[in-house]
Amino acid sequence: MNAPLPPRGLRDVAPELARSWLLVAATRPEGFDEAAASPADAVVLDVEDAVDASRKDGAREDVARWLHGEGEAWVRVNDVTSPHWAADLEVLRSAPGLRGVMLAKTECGSQVTDTFNRLGGRVPVIALVESALGIENATEIARAEGAFRLAFGSGDFRRDTGMSADREAMAYPRARLVIASRCGDLPGPIDGPTVGTNHPLLREQSAITVSMGMTGKLCLSPDQTPVVNEVISPTRTDVEWAFTFLEDFDARGRIVRDGSDLPRLGRARKIMQLAEAFDVRIVVH
Repeated sequence: MNAPLPPRGLRDVAPELARSWLLVAATRPEGFDEAAASPADAVVLDVEDAVDASRKDGAREDVARWLHGEGEAWVRVNDVTSPHWAADLEVLRSAPGLRGVMLAKTECGSQVTDTFNRLGGRVPVIALVESALGIENATEIARAEGAFRLAFGSGDFRRDTGMSADREAMAYPRARLVIASRCGDLPGPIDGPTVGTNHPLLREQSAITVSMGMTGKLCLSPDQTPVVNEVISPTRTDVEWAFTFLEDFDARGRIVRDGSDLPRLGRARKIMQLAEAFDVRIVVH
């Protein structure tokens, strides 16, 4: 059976593989420690949409103070066209607990590179794509210097385009981000969040994330993160198949028999890599 996921602190999922990205409003510093202790693979402190313009300075300082202490997190910063962008980066660039930034409303590659350079050329940038223009420029964004992963700002994208949240309507922008990520040699992109507390809906939408080739999902509350982690992880059946295939491949001298062997070999190795990273265990007979 699948082993239970260990608590945060015993498990450190690499950000290129991270499944659940928990957004936390920077106006709630009392919740930072709780978020860090949650099962989320990554915590994102939000100084952008979650913070009114009148409270930006205070929220930014609270985030910096926590990152200068014991805290470690990513930070969603304001977009390049915002008057708050430069101040965000100036305060954050020296914070020892900064894991990376998520750049809001990314629409071109130069915005990623400018952010990366302003942070000293050492902090990874997740480009949050939230508009029609950003989706159409996704490959350029993915290939930009400093780009680490792409993420889908699905709510703002729907507002920008008037498209619905239906699976069919969202298939194009999701596919664009997946293909762009591959062209830019980036890990799989991070899908937009599911709004609400309906876990069956969250499970269903997380399965769509996986089916589209996306490998992470934004979360709006800590209780969403275990569901997202479970759905995006390989299943026990997947891991059993991969283990058996690799065992058989080794037993026959690693000889390729036909054209289907190499694709299956690649899939099996990827599943086993993820199973190890996510601590998905099987009983081997």
